[in-house]
Amino acid sequence: MKPSAPITHDLLTIPRTLPSGPVNLIGMSRTVMLEKLLEIGTPEKQVKMRAAQLWQWIYQKGERNFSQMSNLSKNYRELLSENFILDVPKVISKQCSKDGTRKYLLQLAGGHEVEAVYIPEEGRGTLCVSSQVGCTLTCSFCHTGTQKLVRNLNSAEIIAQVLIARHDLGEWPTATNNLVGQSRKLSNIVLMGMGEPLYNFDSVKDAMNIAMDPSGVALSRRRITLSTSGVVPEIAKVGEEIGCMMAISFHATTDEVRNKLVPINKRWNIKKLLQALRDYPRLSNSERITFEYVMLDKINDSDEDARRLIELIKGIPAKINLIPFNEWPGAPYKRSSNNRIRAFADIIHKAGYSSPIRKPRGEDIMAACGQLKSETERGRKSKAQIAKETANENLSL
Repeated sequence: MKPSAPITHDLLTIPRTLPSGPVNLIGMSRTVMLEKLLEIGTPEKQVKMRAAQLWQWIYQKGERNFSQMSNLSKNYRELLSENFILDVPKVISKQCSKDGTRKYLLQLAGGHEVEAVYIPEEGRGTLCVSSQVGCTLTCSFCHTGTQKLVRNLNSAEIIAQVLIARHDLGEWPTATNNLVGQSRKLSNIVLMGMGEPLYNFDSVKDAMNIAMDPSGVALSRRRITLSTSGVVPEIAKVGEEIGCMMAISFHATTDEVRNKLVPINKRWNIKKLLQALRDYPRLSNSERITFEYVMLDKINDSDEDARRLIELIKGIPAKINLIPFNEWPGAPYKRSSNNRIRAFADIIHKAGYSSPIRKPRGEDIMAACGQLKSETERGRKSKAQIAKETANENLSL
C-alpha cells in the first residue's frame, strides 16, 4: 500500500475576529432563549409563550424579520429588534448538478466559508451538513481532509444550513400555499459534510435538537444521521443526548490499512471502535449502525477484505454502505472497478447484511462525498501554486 496520510494542506488558518453586537436567536436552545427573553424584560408569565412563537416563526415559517411576526405586538417586535438578530450565513454561490444535486457555498461571520449539499432522491431529499471549517483528521482519501481545521461552527451556523436549503427549495409556507399535506423536499439530514461532528459535539447537539423538535424543523430523529470517523469517547453521548442514527467512516478491515486511510485509528483502533459500537445505547435491529466503506482499487476491496469485514461486525445490527471513491486532483487512490464493487457487495449480502452501493452524486460540481470545499480553495490560488502542490503530493506517494 503506497499512499499515506496526510497530503499537503491546501489552506492555512487565518485568525479572524467574529463581530460583536446583538445576539443571534437562530441556533439558540430553548433554555437559553428563555433566559435571554427574560433579560430584556419579557414578563415571566409570558416568556414560554413568546419563545414558542419565535420558534414557530424562525423554524416553521422561515421568517428572518421581527417586523413581520404579526402575532407579536409592535412594541415587543421593536424590543426584539433592538436586542437580537436573526442571522444566517450568506450564500456566496449555488451550483446545480445535472443530477439535481445542489451545492451551496456559505460565508460565515468572520469571512470563513463552508459548503452544504442537497441531494434529491426518489421519495426523499437529503441535506449534507458541515460542522467545521476544514478538518483536523487528514483522512488520506478525503479532499476535505487536505485542509487544516480553521474553527468549529456554532449551532446557529449548523442549523442555518437547513434553513437556507429550505428557503432555496421553496419549503416555507406562503399566503397562497400553506404546504399542508405536501411531502417535504428536505426530509433527511446527514452530518457528513466538512469536519468531524464529534469534535464539535455541543454545537451539533444543540442544532440537531432544534432539527428534531416538533416546534422546530420537526424532523424525526430517524431521519438524521451523524457520521463519525471514530471518536470513541463521544459515541455513547450521541445515543444518550441526541438520539439520531449513527454512521461510522470505517473504510478498512485491518489497523495497518485504517491507520493510513483514517489516522484517528492510531488513537482508537478497530477493536476499541467496535467495542464502543457494541455498547451503543440505541443499538437494535430497528436502529442499525451504518458502516461507510469507500472502495479503493487494490487497497481495501479484495474478497478477503469483505470476509474480514463480516467477521469484524458480527453481532452488531448493521448495514454497509459501499462508496465508490470520488477522485479529485492529485488524489493518491483510484476507484475500484464496478465489477470489483459488485463482487464485494455480493459477499456481504450473502452474509445477511444490506450492502447498497452508493450512487455518486454531484461529481460534476465537486459536491460528492469527500470533495467538499476543496475546489473553492484551490480556485483562489495561482496556477503555479496548484502545480507546485500537486507535484509535491505526487512525489510524496
